[in-house]
Amino acid sequence: MSIRLLRTLVAVADSQTFSAAAEQVNVTHAAVSQQMQTLESNLGVALFDRSTRTPELTPVAREVVHKARKLVADYDNLVASVTADEGLNGEVSFGALPTTLTGLTPLTMAILRSRFPELRVHISPGLTGELLADIERGRLDMAVLSKPHLMPSSIAFRELVVEPLELIASVDTAGDDPVKLLKTLPFIRFNRNAVVGTLIDNWCSLKKIRVFETMELGSLEAIESMVHANLGVSIVPKRTVQPNNSVTLKRLSLGADAPSRSLGLAYRTDSVKMQAVEEMFAALRSVIDEAIASAANKNTRKKRSNKTRIDKP
Repeated sequence: MSIRLLRTLVAVADSQTFSAAAEQVNVTHAAVSQQMQTLESNLGVALFDRSTRTPELTPVAREVVHKARKLVADYDNLVASVTADEGLNGEVSFGALPTTLTGLTPLTMAILRSRFPELRVHISPGLTGELLADIERGRLDMAVLSKPHLMPSSIAFRELVVEPLELIASVDTAGDDPVKLLKTLPFIRFNRNAVVGTLIDNWCSLKKIRVFETMELGSLEAIESMVHANLGVSIVPKRTVQPNNSVTLKRLSLGADAPSRSLGLAYRTDSVKMQAVEEMFAALRSVIDEAIASAANKNTRKKRSNKTRIDKP
């Protein structure tokens, strides 16, 4: 029995089909089938119920998969554990919300590349539901996403930051009452399939606000561009890490009871790439902490400047 066979078994368990597993471990469908037959012969147990159209794992196989994950993880970390080299290499599949692609994600990748030049990260954008499904199937190792109301039991979630939602409007818009603006101006909706979209709908319903919807967009940059062109107002996350090219907008708080999204790193609880998960979380945390500190310093300088102007005779 080899690590290669166990790795293929884990891929089959994650992807649920031989064909998808074949793509994951870079072999043919026939090779996966042959490897699984060899593994069954070596272990002396049936790993698959082949009476169904798509072979399904037997109860014994699920226990074997649980043990195999740890063995594969230990094997992958073997060299680093007995040498001074704690570096990461190989490939990591990472999912990211579209709202993080122009701020948080690129800055995080820059940190990882500087620390681990041999690590190759493949980035896939998607909404929270899509990213969670891909983590469950083994297509993604981890992802930055908004915590949904219910998390799958097989997936862990480590919170990075809580971001309140805010109303954005053109700087030419008169008035600062977000409720009044929502009731009187065209509304540019954030994708209703996103976690944030649900938060917005629930808050508007709670406040008994009926909006005049003119468009629905999934890109925060696109929404901000439309609002900047004075085509309406919108409710979006107040991103902790702002992109460098963000447009100038009027940004209004929704009040003390404003909805907020919990942004965090999600991964399988039985992940075989925990070292990569830890390093990714640390890099994400570093970028967020720096952004928070920078914003605090900017606010302090602004207050001092305002006080100086007031005190000046």
